[in-house]
Amino acid sequence: MQRLLVLCLALCCGLAQAQTYRWTDANGRTVVSDTPPPGQARNVAKAGGKAQPDDGLPFATRLAAEKHPVLLYTAAECVAECQQARELLKTRNIPYSEKMVKTPEEFDELKRLIGDVFVPTMKVGREFHRGFSRTAYDNLLDLAGYPKAAGGKP
Repeated sequence: MQRLLVLCLALCCGLAQAQTYRWTDANGRTVVSDTPPPGQARNVAKAGGKAQPDDGLPFATRLAAEKHPVLLYTAAECVAECQQARELLKTRNIPYSEKMVKTPEEFDELKRLIGDVFVPTMKVGREFHRGFSRTAYDNLLDLAGYPKAAGGKP
């Protein structure tokens, strides 16, 4: 009887394992859930109930990136300052998106954000800084909770 009980429990535990889905939503955020993704989801992967491998970033960096994503506005004619901004983010191992301003709509978006069209401009969550200033960029990243030292894979 005891063996039968153990066998039943083992079977129930195997059936209780939930399917896990990982996808990128319309806003570019990575979502991990036990419900199937909506139709517009990209990069859908089934995990079969197993833990997802992390992206190699420290927990503090992942948490800051969820709450305060970093967006760097650049342009084709911006060479030196935009490269310095990229290098700063790479040195601190900050996950970021880069938006090269090309179309009139993108110029308007940047103008609404900062009141002018100026690159590089870094947006961290809802805060931003126009132009490149290592001190100002570091302050924005520090206030958002990003670690000062690089950690994890570059």
